Amino acid sequence: MPTPSPLDFDPIDRAGDLWEQNWPGEPPEVYASMRAVTSIMRAQQILIGQLDAMLRPYGITFSRFEALVLLAYSRDGSLPLSKVGERLQVHATSVTNVIDRLEAAGLVRREPNPKDGRGTLAVITDEGREVAHKATEQFNAAHFAMSALDLGELDALFVSLRRLRIDAKDFGAEH
Repeated sequence: MPTPSPLDFDPIDRAGDLWEQNWPGEPPEVYASMRAVTSIMRAQQILIGQLDAMLRPYGITFSRFEALVLLAYSRDGSLPLSKVGERLQVHATSVTNVIDRLEAAGLVRREPNPKDGRGTLAVITDEGREVAHKATEQFNAAHFAMSALDLGELDALFVSLRRLRIDAKDFGAEH
């Protein structure tokens, strides 16, 4: 399927203008918030598309990459499935799906958790470590598909989005 041609206008900015026309009298923060949240959602789609394209040669997606790196950086290359979900901030069903696919690809294996007779560990394999390492090298070289922004912009973006995450109680933060 061919890639569509870029638009000759910013559809999010135009949607913002329409928002202002259809919701007159709102505080300026409402219009700015609408443009910002829509831009964040579109940026997420763009980034996932670019990152997944970089990962395609390794047969993984960004969510699987995150799990591999989490396991690679863990103390002994393994974590209980519940910890994987907690650290990646995803539902248990999503963890099961990601680990199933990584296991089918030979990048992770499941083992009984010796500390919890009912629990299961996800353990990264040597091949999984290699894939995580090579994919990380590629992401680092591509600045995680964020090369359009300079260091100051990246830092400011992180700080701004972190404030949203703190406000949402995404994690316990010291104030």
